[in-house]
Amino acid sequence: MSMTPSLSRLHSPFLCCPLKHSTPSLSIKCGRSYRSPASYPCIRAVDLDQNTIVAVSVGLVSVAVGIGIPIFYETQIDNAASRENTQPCFPCNGSGAQRCRFCMGSGTITVELGGDEKEVSKCVNCEGIGSLTCTTCQGSGIQPRYLDR
Repeated sequence: MSMTPSLSRLHSPFLCCPLKHSTPSLSIKCGRSYRSPASYPCIRAVDLDQNTIVAVSVGLVSVAVGIGIPIFYETQIDNAASRENTQPCFPCNGSGAQRCRFCMGSGTITVELGGDEKEVSKCVNCEGIGSLTCTTCQGSGIQPRYLDR
């Protein structure tokens, strides 16, 4: 018993099986005998319904967005690099230095030893200067661009 379905029972939206026997005039060409193309299953063009059109459209838009967004950002980065940056740094207000948080800008540290004794020493964080180089702008006073950090 054969497991393959016969062509008369094979139904598919992509296959066309007319199973019409060809006329003898079509079966003999140039003295050779061959089966007419009408007796073979032939592949039809894909039927385009609304779901297929939507799926193809979404795929094309996704590819366009996937290519377009990186190109857009690349051009924006190039444009930003060509512009002069003159915006003052926010944390140091353009001075390039920030007040030492350890000594509050005084340059000295006061330590109470007990009783009424106090010891005053030079700040170890800022080395007695009272200010530190701004960590955001590295002392330039200009706010760095986001990608320059």
